[in-house]
Amino acid sequence: MANLHCFTSARPKVSRKGRGAAGVQRAVGTSSAGQQEPTAAAGGAKEPAKDFSLYAPLPGQESRLRWAGHKFDQLPIAHIKATYNNTHVQVTDSAGLSLVRTSCGTEGFKNIKKSTPIAAQTAGHSAAMKAVAKGVTYVRVMVKGLGPGRLSAIKGLSMGGIEVVSITDNTPVPHNGCRPRKARRI
Repeated sequence: MANLHCFTSARPKVSRKGRGAAGVQRAVGTSSAGQQEPTAAAGGAKEPAKDFSLYAPLPGQESRLRWAGHKFDQLPIAHIKATYNNTHVQVTDSAGLSLVRTSCGTEGFKNIKKSTPIAAQTAGHSAAMKAVAKGVTYVRVMVKGLGPGRLSAIKGLSMGGIEVVSITDNTPVPHNGCRPRKARRI
């Protein structure tokens, strides 16, 4: 049987008395091994690569990762706008020029059926098929909105033959923006 090790250093240590941020000693996901200074290789130990990360790089950040020979900044972007009444899927190149555009309405769904997850999945699948025909294999996904088709459209993209590299949520959130309208009196 294989040796299974439990890495307890990645868990935050919270005291029972302090029930807030004051009780947390270390952030989630950090380990003491990643915070140590590199020492001289004693005994032929191999140093890990410093620039390797499990996460996709941020835009503008340098990385050696490549997807079909393209850097992260050069990958096409799939914009998904999920409203309460419809879901729009648009695939653009890295510069923002539109390659493919589709929505639940253009796929033949009418009225209330446009706001279903099945319609969003169909729109994502259709957009993926059209994008694959134009040579797109990997995309970054930017999701905007709180509609029911958020995840279904991403699922449709992957079902259509496109590999999703990263998912970014661009939903606009007000910081107590506009004043609400007056209360309705009945």
